[in-house]
Amino acid sequence: MPTAFVQDYRARWVDMDFNQHMRNAAYLGWSEETRMRFLDAHGWSMDEFTRLRLGPVVVEDRLTYRSELRLLEPFQVDLVVAGISSDARKMRVRNHFRRTADGGPCAMVESVILWFDLAARKAVAPPPALRDLWLSLPRTDDFTAM
Repeated sequence: MPTAFVQDYRARWVDMDFNQHMRNAAYLGWSEETRMRFLDAHGWSMDEFTRLRLGPVVVEDRLTYRSELRLLEPFQVDLVVAGISSDARKMRVRNHFRRTADGGPCAMVESVILWFDLAARKAVAPPPALRDLWLSLPRTDDFTAM
């Protein structure tokens, strides 16, 4: 079974809200960062996306809180697939945020993503190698085909 892609981070000052815990936009930003690191780690650099005139477009985000992350607290974000079309044109990915110290859950971000042809301005299936990369990620227990 494939393992989830996991990245380590630390809550920064800019991530904090008025109540002194990580703000909602920061969770979305760290989810995006994790997805881009996943792509880059597997040979899909921004230069390659520019060359292909292809990009991911998030059409929906859902954020669910479990417990707070505080300033400078280390945490991990994973990346798994909750749903995907057979051609990977559309997918639902999920990021779990966990405290590094104890693995305790902090939040979950679920995003629906389309691959977008930047020249034609429409959703398209990604190249086969990119499709296969997304299909190789572990799936959630409640995975559904899209």
